[in-house]
Amino acid sequence: MAAIAAHFGRDVRRTLAKLPGIIDQGRERGVDLLVLPDATIGGYLLDLHHPASAADGIPDAIDLDGPEVRAVCAMAGDMTVAFGISERAVVDGVAVRYNTAVCVSGDGVLGTHRKVHLPLGESEAYRPGDSFWAFDTPVGRLGMLIDFDKTFPEAARTLALDGAEVLACLSAWPASVTDRSDRIRADRQAHLFDLYDCARAAENQVFLVSSNQTGVLGDLRFLGQAKVVDPGGEIIAKTWAKGGMAVARVDVHAAVTRARRSLDHATQRVPAAYRLD
Repeated sequence: MAAIAAHFGRDVRRTLAKLPGIIDQGRERGVDLLVLPDATIGGYLLDLHHPASAADGIPDAIDLDGPEVRAVCAMAGDMTVAFGISERAVVDGVAVRYNTAVCVSGDGVLGTHRKVHLPLGESEAYRPGDSFWAFDTPVGRLGMLIDFDKTFPEAARTLALDGAEVLACLSAWPASVTDRSDRIRADRQAHLFDLYDCARAAENQVFLVSSNQTGVLGDLRFLGQAKVVDPGGEIIAKTWAKGGMAVARVDVHAAVTRARRSLDHATQRVPAAYRLD
């Protein structure tokens, strides 16, 4: 499995020309599951506070059954590939946009996830999703999160309880927009990005494949730090701040089973003791 750190901007044609090289590189390295960043096609917002106020601040929406998604399906072939789009949809006769993660193979779309938790001004650009579901893929049962979703333990836990042994977390996670640091490694958001990845994997005893954007788009400077985390919460592959591919070769089911042999967090929960809304 592999997580990608790379820059993807507004130019969709350029992105579709760039993706075959990334996917072929993964294929050459024996990757079965490739996780690309949030907003792979069309890029992310330019400003997290008031994205709608900036010219070209919000990416164009595309259809799930449109030519862009079909093109990635064709590139994927026998691989399972997750990537992010701005999804065009119609709800009650009204056109809306979702920040959506799409998982595909050469056979078509395997599953989708619409980002539920929208930080700061992201609600100006997107309608929130309303659920978390795992789904079956050629590489096993998979769940997907989109960046801020992983801040909330309930999101990853819901996917793990639905049978996911791998969580694909697609991000366009920037450095802090309120407390900037000259060094990305010292940035508060860089710390939280890694912390959430490791915590969500360890508490659910699953693999987490975390991708991220790199570079600069508008006012946002993205962190990179793509990684694969094992069921013990250990980072077993990482790109750091630069673009690249974090690759880990694992036996997913065997590792998850081993992690849960003595302490199985899911079965040892006490739901009646938890006060949930």
